[in-house]
Amino acid sequence: KKLNLYLRKELCCVFFFSSGSTISKPDVIAFLEQEKEPWIGVRKETSRRCPDYGAEEIPPENYTSEINLSKQGIKQISNTLGLRFCSSRSDSKHNFERLNDGSQEEYINQKILSYEKQKPAYTNYILTHNPDKLYKSKKCGKSFSCHSNLIQHQSIHTGEKPYECKQCGKAFRLRIHLTQHQKFHTGEKSFECKKCGKSFNRNSNLSQHQKTHTGERPFVCKECGKAFRFPYRLIEHHRSHTGEKPFECKECGKAFRVHLQLFRHQKTHTGEKSFVCKECGKEFRYHYLLIEHHRIHTGEKPYKCRECGKGFNRGSNLSQHQKIHSSEKPFVCKECGQGFKYHHQYVEHHRVHTGEKTYKCKECGKVFILLTQFVQHQNIHTGKKPFECKECGKTFTCGSNLAQHQNIHAGMKPYECKECGKSFNRSSNLSQHQKTHTGEKPFVCKECGRAFRYHYRLIEHHRSHTGEKPLECKECGKAFRVHLQLSRHQKTHTGEKSFACKECGKEFKYQYRLIEHHRSHTGEKPFECKECGKTFRLHLQLSRHQKTHTDEKSFVCEECGKTFRYHYRLTEHHRSHTGEKPFECKECGKTFRLHLQLSRHQKTHTGEKSFVCKECGKAFRYHHRLIEHHRIHTGEKPYKCRECGKGFNRASNLSQHQKIHSGEKPFVCEECGQGFKYHHQCVEHHRIHTGEKPYECKECGKTFRLHLQLSRHQKIHTGENPVEYKECETPSDISTSLLSIGEFILV
Repeated sequence: KKLNLYLRKELCCVFFFSSGSTISKPDVIAFLEQEKEPWIGVRKETSRRCPDYGAEEIPPENYTSEINLSKQGIKQISNTLGLRFCSSRSDSKHNFERLNDGSQEEYINQKILSYEKQKPAYTNYILTHNPDKLYKSKKCGKSFSCHSNLIQHQSIHTGEKPYECKQCGKAFRLRIHLTQHQKFHTGEKSFECKKCGKSFNRNSNLSQHQKTHTGERPFVCKECGKAFRFPYRLIEHHRSHTGEKPFECKECGKAFRVHLQLFRHQKTHTGEKSFVCKECGKEFRYHYLLIEHHRIHTGEKPYKCRECGKGFNRGSNLSQHQKIHSSEKPFVCKECGQGFKYHHQYVEHHRVHTGEKTYKCKECGKVFILLTQFVQHQNIHTGKKPFECKECGKTFTCGSNLAQHQNIHAGMKPYECKECGKSFNRSSNLSQHQKTHTGEKPFVCKECGRAFRYHYRLIEHHRSHTGEKPLECKECGKAFRVHLQLSRHQKTHTGEKSFACKECGKEFKYQYRLIEHHRSHTGEKPFECKECGKTFRLHLQLSRHQKTHTDEKSFVCEECGKTFRYHYRLTEHHRSHTGEKPFECKECGKTFRLHLQLSRHQKTHTGEKSFVCKECGKAFRYHHRLIEHHRIHTGEKPYKCRECGKGFNRASNLSQHQKIHSGEKPFVCEECGQGFKYHHQCVEHHRIHTGEKPYECKECGKTFRLHLQLSRHQKIHTGENPVEYKECETPSDISTSLLSIGEFILV
């Protein structure tokens, strides 16, 4: 009975007022509750007016009368409830024709009950056919058809969030948002896809997911032809062409294309991170980021590429990957014409031209163009590396770095170059490699004109002119220009060598060092000079070799004016003036100017000689020594003097020989003023003044000024002849040998 009364109230009120009746809603409800016919109006003493429905004033005295309904209103009620309507021209009153099979009330009750089954469709009909929007927001002018919608909308302007989650304290504007949010905590997913069985906690998410099965994308951008599944996606995308950013942050004034971007940005001001990973304790500002992060621990990759079958743990990663197959680059830079597959790449690239750096580190004040660079940089200060490889225990600051590292263990190289077929385990490595085919170097140094393929290379190079070293080692305080130099230096403190050669057992701190070393066993030389066709094991060797064709030496020593092709050579040379020796041997405490000198020296303690000549069986500590030695058997002398044409089997011998022609002696003894062509000669000479004899014989304890003297002395103990004469020595060779003998005797 109560349900019947309720439905009668609702339907009669709607039809009376939609048809323009003058009766008020409360009176209709009162009639129905008293089980009276709604066509008769009983008014109270005071006159009333219903502004919402436009009712006319009623006389103050009590009276009972039939209500004159408009003809249109009567027709609407009768047509909807199935009553037959009669009208008489001579009579101004309208009546309903009674039905033969029962009273009007019973018939209406039956119609109401039948309409209850159709209530959702009926409600939609009323909402759809109510075009009037009577309620307008004073803040933005937006109009609404329901007063409740206006109230909800106003909370956007006031920022009021009255609905708070008891689990995590998060607040919401609308109760429905709170209800949806609570499902995150309970894990409830009541909306299931019938195609694949995947379940969702929101019906809207299910609707969006279902379109992935149909592939339907009816909304097409007129600018670039890109298609979207949802109209709001098209609206957001269109702003990338117009540059419109309607959503502004009240804290810092920054504007955004999409409201979601503003919402995420606002959390950077509050620092709120309410979603915590139970595996590693990492915190996130958004629940979806926690879900994506958790897949790193589980290894789940639910997004599969239809072209190659590769799986991804994020939908965005799949979208980016799919563009590899299509090679589509719709976003073009107006400054340089470079194309990009993704809009965010275009935005980040554009900052290279403008010089804009929006992300600033609070610790050291360093600014960054990209957010990813900023986040990775912050881990340098905290030292936090939450992502650990289960294979080797190595830790990483970023989950993406861990994923790329795991490809090394799996041997997977999914990124293949279409030009030469070479494959890589990182997309960035493929991008860098592809530029070797094009030769493109768009980033030019304003100081010396040197060009680079990548912007970060230009930034690192520019520090060689400014002398800036922003990266400092926390262990010893040493500063570096490049982050890679700092990473390598830090391993000198830990001594970690996690990469071992399977051929000879030699261990390396870095993967690329192992790869380079392995070529010494295979003989592979993949880097070829286009000028002369010479090949090299290392790309660095090729780069250095190419400068021999250009004779370019852009780095000049301010002390003596000597020029160098490479900045690190200038840095090493400068230590010869300052006397700095930063590399110390942990075994004996001896210090060296160059790291290479330290590495070679350390082998004197171990006695390791892993490189053996196949011709004569002689062993060497270093591979380059074996190569140089092998030229004795082949007679090869690849280093030619341009002055006299004399050939040498070592580059160092050529460098020493060239000083004969120039007569240059840049190294002067401070004690006696004697000049020397080479720094090591000056050092050895200086020991005459100091009396220092650093080389000691382990057999008899005798000390020597020169290493050569020690080597010759040791042959006395072994029984070898310390001086051997060749049959066809030239006069100059004989004089040199005599001098050596005299020097040996004087000692």
